[in-house]
Amino acid sequence: MDFLTQILAPSRPTAIVDVGANPIDGAPPYKTMLAAGLCDVVGFEPQAEALARLQKMAGPRERYLPYALGDGTSRTLNVCSLEGMTSLLVPDPARLALFNLFPIWGEVKTTIPVSTRRLDDIAEIPHMDFLKMDVQGSERDVLVHGKARLADAVAVQTEVSFVPLYESQPTLGEMDVMMRELGFLPHCFAELKVWPLAPTIVSGQPNKGLRQLLEADMVYVRDFTRAENMSAEQWKHLALIAHHCYGSVDLAARALNMLAQLGVVPADGAERYLSSLARKPN
Repeated sequence: MDFLTQILAPSRPTAIVDVGANPIDGAPPYKTMLAAGLCDVVGFEPQAEALARLQKMAGPRERYLPYALGDGTSRTLNVCSLEGMTSLLVPDPARLALFNLFPIWGEVKTTIPVSTRRLDDIAEIPHMDFLKMDVQGSERDVLVHGKARLADAVAVQTEVSFVPLYESQPTLGEMDVMMRELGFLPHCFAELKVWPLAPTIVSGQPNKGLRQLLEADMVYVRDFTRAENMSAEQWKHLALIAHHCYGSVDLAARALNMLAQLGVVPADGAERYLSSLARKPN
């Protein structure tokens, strides 16, 4: 067991909820925590083939369900040519045309009626410390109808859009205001995507970005400015997420200092944590 987990001694594994868990974009940020047995994952994926892949690969601490999360109403799932663009929102042809390849990728091939579920209503989620979302523009609906769950969460990774590609998709600014109102502050970009404006193609690569921002995976964390903003258990899970998911050593050390103020860990806990990292072999 690593030093951080030893000194924190959380009462349970970190609870992770992954909305839109389709693994097409590579390993999730919590992969290291999962491999170490430090977290439990409840994931949601309404696309049948993607769900089958997730369930086939799932370990003992993972559970994947076929729910589409949203506002609890009956909606339409727009299945696009590119699997990763499938959404409850309708792709906007005029916006897609701004970027190379997206008019093809965003073409709706078929539609599927779905009954969405509210995050707050899902009984299969016992706890939620970390919410990860990639639902192609429907993130706002998940947040609005998940406020009770979010009250306990310490971190949210959400896709945000600089140039919305779907009808009624919120912008980065709108998402940022909402996250701050929910008690979260921006922490980092887990991924930042630039994309070439059509019809410019550089070096024969239509997907080789120049400067234009398209979208990002943004990480928000609960307001870390004062020790009393979180319970001791919340600070513990924030430290673990910061360290294992994002390599955010400063945030993990901040959490240890706040726990020291609360009398939960020794006063030199952060210093010992940083020293333990320095001792690790390259």
